[in-house]
Amino acid sequence: MQPLTRGIYTARLADGSPDMDASLTLRQICFRPGQGRSDHDRFDAACRHVLVTANAAVVACFRVQLFARPQSLSDSYAAQFYDLAPMNPQARPMLELGRFCLNPAHADPDILRLAWAALTRLVDDAQAGLLFGCSSFAGADAARHLPALGYLAHHHLGPGPIRPRRRAPESIDLRSLADPGQTPALPPLLKTYLSMGGWVSDHAVLDRDLNTTHVFTALDIAAIPPARARALRALAQTS
Repeated sequence: MQPLTRGIYTARLADGSPDMDASLTLRQICFRPGQGRSDHDRFDAACRHVLVTANAAVVACFRVQLFARPQSLSDSYAAQFYDLAPMNPQARPMLELGRFCLNPAHADPDILRLAWAALTRLVDDAQAGLLFGCSSFAGADAARHLPALGYLAHHHLGPGPIRPRRRAPESIDLRSLADPGQTPALPPLLKTYLSMGGWVSDHAVLDRDLNTTHVFTALDIAAIPPARARALRALAQTS
């Protein structure tokens, strides 16, 4: 992927140890505040890492892993928590998005736009038919997230035949939750997924390691509204 630029921001692939160190620093801030340990894991080596920078400072980052064969999904990060076997019959490449984070000191919406432009280019380059990953709520506390999870259950559940099954020891059945009757606040990444036609699993997982509650999230690339797809691809080509 060639670098993309929008104003003062540049999105590019990580190149070498200094870039990875900068990415891991931001990930520690976002995913492991106060833990005092690195967010590096065994999946990093198999992924491509994207940085969004401003004057050499990393303001956003994410990683992607391509699965050309659905049967290899068992090697994905999400497969630690979800049984992805129902997705195996799909004969199309899939791209897992992970560790998507924004520097909390930078609130410019152009950062998120450029990150999605870079992701769009990676999806198109890989000819991926599905984008998937884990979308997280801060805090491994089911009670505080019940309104949002109930909303997801009643409005955004994925197709039954391909929805992941349970694997994690601690999970919440979304289908047992009430519809809050209004749209609650949602994490930015999840909100973006849903705005493009994404769907979620029928259960959420309590992740004690990262102190989050997350849902499996997927986006069928062909289901993205045409106007939205054109806008993303235009940004990916002109940035």
